[in-house]
Amino acid sequence: MLIAFLVFVVVTGLVLGLAVGADKLPQRLAARRLDRRLREVSTAPGDPGEMSFVTETPQGPLPGVDRVLGGSSPALAKLIEQSGVRTTPSALALTMLGAAVGAALLCSLFVVNPLLPIAAALVGGAIPVLWIRHKRSARLRRFEEQFPEALDLLSRAIRAGHAFQTAMGMVAEELPAPVGTEFRKSFDQQNFGLPLRDVLNQMAERVPLLDVKFFVTAVTIQRETGGNLAEILDNLAHVVRERFKIQRQVRVHTAHGRFTGWVLMGLPATLAVVLSFINPDHMKLLFEEPMGQTMIMVAIVMQVIGYVWIRRVIKIEV
Repeated sequence: MLIAFLVFVVVTGLVLGLAVGADKLPQRLAARRLDRRLREVSTAPGDPGEMSFVTETPQGPLPGVDRVLGGSSPALAKLIEQSGVRTTPSALALTMLGAAVGAALLCSLFVVNPLLPIAAALVGGAIPVLWIRHKRSARLRRFEEQFPEALDLLSRAIRAGHAFQTAMGMVAEELPAPVGTEFRKSFDQQNFGLPLRDVLNQMAERVPLLDVKFFVTAVTIQRETGGNLAEILDNLAHVVRERFKIQRQVRVHTAHGRFTGWVLMGLPATLAVVLSFINPDHMKLLFEEPMGQTMIMVAIVMQVIGYVWIRRVIKIEV
């Protein structure tokens, strides 16, 4: 009898919990979406002299660290915003600290040289920032590829008789992220009362691309002096597509240099693995002796410097 009563209480509690959750869940999801929209249209963290539309800002696990990093290192907050990763400076700092400590402990288990754990900690701590920079570069490349389509859609909407602000809303609705996301932020900022000049300037700060700067300059000048904005946007879209063609031609001509860089980076590691199978005793000295471990560390540093140097040589701005 007692067991049946407990089962009845548990089942009743589950049913009531599911009923309350089903009733409250849509409201919570709607409130969360509204909160995210408000945060997206707020002023970028770390921008001095500008007031945010909302007083609440995204907070990480350590709000105090967010405030300190946001004020003393606005470049970090801007890097996170441009990458599109939903994180905060404090969360990134904790991730860097954890990666550094983990890399140092892992390295200390296999080597006795006291310098290698320090180098491993530096490399491990830099990995989260490098990952954020990679996400930022990938997001900017996607934006650059989608931007001509956004300009064409703006031009067609203006020719159809829509206002420029309405055309930006159409771009936000029709195109996927990241172009749609950035135009959504700008469209919401206008709806909250920010002047169009400030909206466009903030877009140029969030998306540091030359094409976006051209777009902002063209729209700003057109609104001050007049002219056919649809034709200006068509010409800008054509220029952006021509730049893409030139960039692809440059990548074809620099393919040999990139391949050389990858070969030079992978050759020492591949040779070390092959020699480990051919003569294990000979390679064991390199990993067990302090002098050998120091040589490995110096070789890794020189490899990284060489790779960065090759990337600088084959990087051509178009």
